[in-house]
Amino acid sequence: MSQQNNVRIQQATQAMDAVQSILNRAFSYLKQQTKGPDGRLSATRLDDYQLVSYDLAFCAAEVRAARSMLQVAEGRLNDEHFPFEERTAVLFCAEIIENIRARIQPRYREYGLTRELLAETLETQSVLEFCESELSTLRYVELGGMVLSQTAHYGEPELDEDKAIMRETFRDFATEIVQPLSESIHREDLIVPDEILQPLTEMGCFGLSIPEQYGGLQPDTREDNMGMIVVTEELSRGSLAAAGSLITRPEILSRALLAGGTEDQKKSWLPKLASGETLCAVAITEPDYGSDVAGMKLRAEKVEGGWILNGAKTWCTFAGKASVLLTLARTNPDRTLGHKGLSMFLVEKPGSDGHEFQHQQNRGGMITGKAITTIGYRGMHSYDVFFDQYFVPDCNLLGEEAGLGKGFYYTMAGFAGGRIQTAARANGVMKAALEQALRYARERKVFGAPIGEYQLSMVKLARMVTLLRASRLFTYAVGGLMDRGEGQMEASLVKLFACKTSEWLCREAMQIHGGMGYAEESAVSRYWIDSRVLSIFEGAEETLALKVIARSLIENARE
Repeated sequence: MSQQNNVRIQQATQAMDAVQSILNRAFSYLKQQTKGPDGRLSATRLDDYQLVSYDLAFCAAEVRAARSMLQVAEGRLNDEHFPFEERTAVLFCAEIIENIRARIQPRYREYGLTRELLAETLETQSVLEFCESELSTLRYVELGGMVLSQTAHYGEPELDEDKAIMRETFRDFATEIVQPLSESIHREDLIVPDEILQPLTEMGCFGLSIPEQYGGLQPDTREDNMGMIVVTEELSRGSLAAAGSLITRPEILSRALLAGGTEDQKKSWLPKLASGETLCAVAITEPDYGSDVAGMKLRAEKVEGGWILNGAKTWCTFAGKASVLLTLARTNPDRTLGHKGLSMFLVEKPGSDGHEFQHQQNRGGMITGKAITTIGYRGMHSYDVFFDQYFVPDCNLLGEEAGLGKGFYYTMAGFAGGRIQTAARANGVMKAALEQALRYARERKVFGAPIGEYQLSMVKLARMVTLLRASRLFTYAVGGLMDRGEGQMEASLVKLFACKTSEWLCREAMQIHGGMGYAEESAVSRYWIDSRVLSIFEGAEETLALKVIARSLIENARE
């Protein structure tokens, strides 16, 4: 049986090689079509290929996820859990082959492909037979039965001893502390309570991305993204907004400080962030400028001893409770400079628990904020923030004089970790939704039998556990790359894949609950609403696919 299963893994690997060859050809073709007269990619020409670029970004993400699954399965041929690893891996590969074929076939010429090339890669007899076999109803039902007979944590990615203890510790905290509070926080639109904040502070949660020399938990000599991923998953399983997103903003600010802060700034701010003494928020997005960071126009005017800020920011999550806002502002009024005229500031203010806040400085400057009413992601609150003649001292300009004009780069440094963490948040929400779906499928009886025993339910559960498995293994693989100083592109790919997957999986969990899934008293309704935001923040899905992923893959394609 082991040899037979190994053959299926080999078939899946060969099929992925065929898919990759098609993608390589498509990216090379787009590179030829989108070059400007100077030989560089033309933004205008790239816009003529938005649809195919968007689809190719998802194709690339799915293939990378499949590779992660196959690699793990290959390493466990003699393991007792291999049947689960093998079935989920080959099922996922077969599904994405069909996904990719469906995206490409209707407009294959726009990808620079031919019918003959498709016939030689995606439509060979071996690939077609592989998909036909692995996508049979029987395969889904077999896997669904395996899922129903095990716990929701069946198939957990392997971790070393320290990370396994970390996972268990934060899983218990999410179950015992966060989940009992999560529903009231969501329904009553409450701010994250001290019952959650205080224990997380004591557990060192806010220092996961801060080196030990500055009071954090991360080794001084290397990054430790895996620890952040594990903790984020488990906290997000308890509540995305009330727990899982709490360490996102310290992650972004600490990375920005490490990338561009002076040594005095690092020594001043990082220990306070690590201890939880200082809570922070990020003020990047503006009412007219979201992902278009280079177009930001919040003004920072130089005065004696510092800068005066005037303008507005929006979607500043946790800005009320925070006592410092990482704020991107235009320090050079020449807008033709684009992102080169932007700098980053650490804007201090008193913390507030309310839906609105206002603070007036002794010299007359004022900062005000009002929470935006949202359908989900409640607990941290996202604010519209207004700066009116608000003074920020020179020492709070990130990098001080050397940081002038470098705000855009510090933003990118901060958000690189934010994307992999968002994938971990998506995984946590998916885990919670799958747990609820499994529990309901086992207990709820319809026409004399648990709904989980019906064929369609087993197919749904098989697909849910497969996609969650793909997303988690991909996330862990990227975390390993980032720990080695690599994986920036992969972080964008996994964010794109995990967030889209989370929305679908939570929808299916809700559907399994039937009418109860639509009731507020059912946690799956919250999971679905919360999952919707994941493809919007930390890089909107469309912008991430077109401006980051596709552009980079096209630019680096072979001629």
